[in-house]
Amino acid sequence: MQGRLQGKRIHAPFFLADTLKNGTEGCNYLLAVDIDMNTIQGYAVSSWETGYADMGMSPDLDTLRYLPWQEGSAFVIADFVDHDHVGISVSPRTILKRQLERLDKAGMVALCGTELEFIVFKDTYEEAWDKGYKDLVPANQYNVDYSLGGTARVEKLLREIRVSMDKAGLIVESAKGECNLGQHEIAFRYEDALRTCDNHSVY
Repeated sequence: MQGRLQGKRIHAPFFLADTLKNGTEGCNYLLAVDIDMNTIQGYAVSSWETGYADMGMSPDLDTLRYLPWQEGSAFVIADFVDHDHVGISVSPRTILKRQLERLDKAGMVALCGTELEFIVFKDTYEEAWDKGYKDLVPANQYNVDYSLGGTARVEKLLREIRVSMDKAGLIVESAKGECNLGQHEIAFRYEDALRTCDNHSVY
């Protein structure tokens, strides 16, 4: 729910022998936690009163892909389903599918693309943690919007992202600098809304 990729790593032989047919499971609290993974009360889908039960996780094989940055790994997105294999109504992917079905009935198709922006710092993850995520040093210390010189300073990173995303099946258009200190952007080609959102999760 907080924009982070959550799930489990399933051993390949077990995935082929069991998960492919039966799916797997995950605690329903995944739909009702904050950014620090603390459970939040007041959600009908998940609570102490209902015992934090498991939901089914049904793999969508249309999303199956190779992850070049995870050696020997493949990636697949699963839909949260109840015990009757019906999509959990408050799951973001189920909500989007429902909206797309309504559009389809109206004779329309939703297309969208993403420009994913981020800030590059010179600090390591450990250094940032030790500093309380304060006073971090940006990779660029001036406005590098559309600056080829500015992006050249971090091109090794930008290229690695572009190539990795391409190998994972995303259609990368470009990378460019942005106006904030250390800010950069990767732009992806537009596709149907569900695929764009699934690709966003891969990124």
